Amino acid sequence: MDLHGKAAVVTGSGRGLGLGYAWALAAAGAAVVVNDVDGDAVEAAVATITSAGGRATGVVAAVGDSRAAEQLVETAVREFGRLDVLVTNAGILRDRVLWKMTDEDFDAVVDVHLRGTFTCARAAAVRMREQGTGGRLILISSPAGQRGNFGQTNYAAAKAGIGAMARTWAMELARAGITVNAVVPVAATEMTKTIPAFAQVLAESERTGDPLPAWLRKDEGMGTVEDVAGLITFLASDSSKDVTGQAIGIGGDRLALWAHPKEKTVAFADGGWSAGAIAQEWHGGVGAEPETYGIPAPAAPEA
Repeated sequence: MDLHGKAAVVTGSGRGLGLGYAWALAAAGAAVVVNDVDGDAVEAAVATITSAGGRATGVVAAVGDSRAAEQLVETAVREFGRLDVLVTNAGILRDRVLWKMTDEDFDAVVDVHLRGTFTCARAAAVRMREQGTGGRLILISSPAGQRGNFGQTNYAAAKAGIGAMARTWAMELARAGITVNAVVPVAATEMTKTIPAFAQVLAESERTGDPLPAWLRKDEGMGTVEDVAGLITFLASDSSKDVTGQAIGIGGDRLALWAHPKEKTVAFADGGWSAGAIAQEWHGGVGAEPETYGIPAPAAPEA
């Protein structure tokens, strides 16, 4: 994929998946604005990219408010002359079950993930429409946003909202040649290493330097940051010009297209439905095969 001549902003790219995205875009030829709240991480990321021959600059800012979003876009235009790609990756966690989650826990996560995606995408869309040459909005979602996840009311809600925004903006920006997609990544990062089901095998792989086992890469779609980054490069490229409004999963050896919500079963009653009629219909009809929910627990490999 040749991204020479294109400029990208990647939020939350001082480390982890965001750094992997920024690195991959730069390696393909794009000039990249690295963003993080940690100034040292930004400086190190920019140095890593430029020392390898790439073009990068940094912005230290907390994603969420409109000013930070405008600063990111303005930096891309000032340093590189344009903006072609936005990857909204910045995020935080404040995990707690519903009855223990505070207003502050909820607001902090929604502000960074959901509002930050909105403000950055809006600023980028304004610039891309002014340029008149199209663009790419790549919004980072999560399996939690597709399925729900225990203890993650705030995070799951924000990531689900990101998927909905991708579908909405794909319609609104189509005439401007701007594609919008949600990416659903799974990778071994500092965040996923804390998940009990994965912790032991990830720690063992890190200790020995051995590749992650095949069952984890295939069955769980769990791999390295580098396994995920190729999708970002593809979606930033001209090869994806007809891909928009989609939620695309990537991780390990797995590439997947997530289904959008749709009616599964339907029944009709002349004149409408009373509560009693619904009770009679439900278990043997519309609700006979209810949908599952939650992220399935990893299946341990057979001995």
